[in-house]
Amino acid sequence: MLYTEIMDRNTHFLACYRKGQSIPSRDVILYALPNRLGINRLGITTGKKIGNAVCRSRARRLIRQAWRENEADAPIGLDVVIVARPHLLEVKSDVLSRYLHKYGIPALHDVLRNCPERKRS
Repeated sequence: MLYTEIMDRNTHFLACYRKGQSIPSRDVILYALPNRLGINRLGITTGKKIGNAVCRSRARRLIRQAWRENEADAPIGLDVVIVARPHLLEVKSDVLSRYLHKYGIPALHDVLRNCPERKRS
């Protein structure tokens, strides 16, 4: 991934959930929080409601591929957590990528644009 590191600390996930903005859809929920770094951090969550380990792994692969295809258009300086919903397993691999391109990435730009830290400087 070009501008993205993997989010691996639970505190970063919790900060995204509590302080970040959520962008829901029927397949995934995006949580975004500005991080004041020159990189993006991506976290992926797949709960047991998704299914067994094979289903959860497939959901993570779909999310990673969709992010990889749209990463160049994403704004830099965000913590992004993508939570899979059970409906994600019923869609083809390009559907999530098209959703991110059409709705998810513009919403991430709005999150970064409306950030209170940015307005002060």
